[in-house]
Amino acid sequence: MTDSKKDIVAIASESAKTLAAAVKAAGLVQTLQGAGPFTVFAPTDIAFEAIQKDVDTLLKPENKEKLASILTYHVVSGETMAADLKDGQELTTVQGGKLKVAIKGDKVMIGEAHVTMADVAASNGVVHVIDKVLMPKM
Repeated sequence: MTDSKKDIVAIASESAKTLAAAVKAAGLVQTLQGAGPFTVFAPTDIAFEAIQKDVDTLLKPENKEKLASILTYHVVSGETMAADLKDGQELTTVQGGKLKVAIKGDKVMIGEAHVTMADVAASNGVVHVIDKVLMPKM
């Protein structure tokens, strides 16, 4: 278990403001502030900016379910530290989809995204910062 005082949502609110806003719009704040533990692959604000038009559409109330599906595609139950990841491993997301792990040297990829910062401890899990928003098959 981690000794950090901040939960996953509090960490996102500081360093991934678009993610935090999306979590709020999707009604997932209480879930991600829950006991967990969770592993969250958190896209940066720059990653969200790359798909800004989609983000603007997804943040509308009528798209809450689709937004929740995309966000929960970035969450895995349990606490998975970077050292626990194996090349070729498949992680089952809370959304139900699978994320493929690729490790080449010291570069770790989750799906199409590079992990830019690993093992950010939270009171209810761990956050790995990624450079791209992952899209599940809808």
